[in-house]
Amino acid sequence: MMKVLITDDEIQIRRGLRMKVDWEEEGFIVVEEASNGKEALELLQNINVDVVLTDIRMPIMDGIALAKHCQQEFPGIKVIVLSGYSDFEYVRSSMKEGVKDYLLKPVAPDELLEVLRKIRKEVEEDKRKQIESARIHVIAETHLQEVQDQFLLHLAKDEWLEFSYVLERLWQLQLEDLAQENIKVKFLSVEIRECEDNLTNLKKLCLPFQMICKEIAKELGGTYSFYDPSYANMVHFLKIIDLEQTNSTAILIKKVQQSVKTSLNLETVIGIGNTVTGLSEMKNGYISSLLSWSQSQLGSHSQVMNETVTRDVIYEFEPDFERQLTNAIEGMNIEAFKNTVNTVLKKTENQSVLSFCFVANRVFFLLGSLAKKYNMETKDIQKSMWNCQQSIGELNSQSKSIDHLIQLAQVIVEKISVARFSNGQLMDNIRQYLDEHYASEISLTSLSELFYINSSYLSDTFKNHIGKNYSEYLVELRVEKAKFFLEDERLKIIDVANLVGFSNSGYFSTVFKKHVGKTPVEFRNFLDINGKVIR
Repeated sequence: MMKVLITDDEIQIRRGLRMKVDWEEEGFIVVEEASNGKEALELLQNINVDVVLTDIRMPIMDGIALAKHCQQEFPGIKVIVLSGYSDFEYVRSSMKEGVKDYLLKPVAPDELLEVLRKIRKEVEEDKRKQIESARIHVIAETHLQEVQDQFLLHLAKDEWLEFSYVLERLWQLQLEDLAQENIKVKFLSVEIRECEDNLTNLKKLCLPFQMICKEIAKELGGTYSFYDPSYANMVHFLKIIDLEQTNSTAILIKKVQQSVKTSLNLETVIGIGNTVTGLSEMKNGYISSLLSWSQSQLGSHSQVMNETVTRDVIYEFEPDFERQLTNAIEGMNIEAFKNTVNTVLKKTENQSVLSFCFVANRVFFLLGSLAKKYNMETKDIQKSMWNCQQSIGELNSQSKSIDHLIQLAQVIVEKISVARFSNGQLMDNIRQYLDEHYASEISLTSLSELFYINSSYLSDTFKNHIGKNYSEYLVELRVEKAKFFLEDERLKIIDVANLVGFSNSGYFSTVFKKHVGKTPVEFRNFLDINGKVIR
């Protein structure tokens, strides 16, 4: 039922209006009456009303003044003014002041019905649009969060193309806080635990746990959360360290523990990583939080672990070592991989268990990144990654962990070999990669280097397999992604352009119109009018 407030200084007029139509049959209910505009405004502060039916001539505050206040304070309310013939021109000229419609006195029942039905239709349409707009906003915001999460995980685990691209992408994804020079950050790895006889319930609570962490990160500011599929029942926080707020990490930990306990009745085990400086140290910071978490005791009681990983341990993993491993895998040279891994991981002098675990995890992350690049989601890959992860986490068998890393590398090399000699599979891997990195400035040359194939061969194969050249495909992919982001009206056109990889909004609009037939603004207006998404 739509709620109505009748305002008139004459009680007989108010009673007469109540009797002129069957309000409930028309979908309305009169919830209150007022004798002047001031009294009506006081009532509107405490009750929700859809329609105000008011006389124009009243003491203290007249109907036009009431309409103005409604327009400013309650823009969703529809105001209908009642006036005598002598006030007709005055009422018509005041339509811009928030008056939705008017009726001449004495009010005929059929005219009142006509106006009420018209208003009801408008209100229902407004509410439908609000619901649809809210739905689209939630979808678009969720999609943006997913893209942000994927990129945060990419920062923490995957190989990077170019540092300049990482900075640009952070701005595009509204993560500009992380693009500061020499930024200091800390990772926290949070696991939820429950008694072992109730693990099924734990799985059901993983999504609510992730949502709680998202809300906490948003509330505290300078804090981001993301999910890593490699670690079940866990959420990871990336916290910007403000030297002026020395207790910010403690506040985050307390907030997480209390919220998870209160909302889900679960215990939390939190691993606090090292404070690291700069984007290039992100991987070290992430692994240090996981290593800290791995020192926790088994059981379903809450724990906070803060095992600092020394700089000596971190420096064991040199960038050159990572390049050698990558080249060995991409070059399908498993022997070179074995030799490089054994050279570093089989050191016994001055090597602690923690040092070995840190370097082993970096190798594992590198292999996981390569498996992701080639879209390897087969059971044998997943099994190898699980075995590898478990053996590193046990911290009690150096040779076993190395064997599992080599076995995982062997499986990945075999998959890459098959992909290289199967144009269809190779193109599928490249399309999968582009679908995740469509906003990057990836030239055909850089893409060929990334997948270790000749650029001319890639160009010809891509066109033969996909049916269009590389640049055309990338532009069309960006335009399709842009359509989705345009559904969120909070995003400016330049924001959408940046999100999909265009640094210039004018060029973006030109390209978009060429492919869609409408400019981004026209496309968004069309969505507003039709209330639906075009695909």
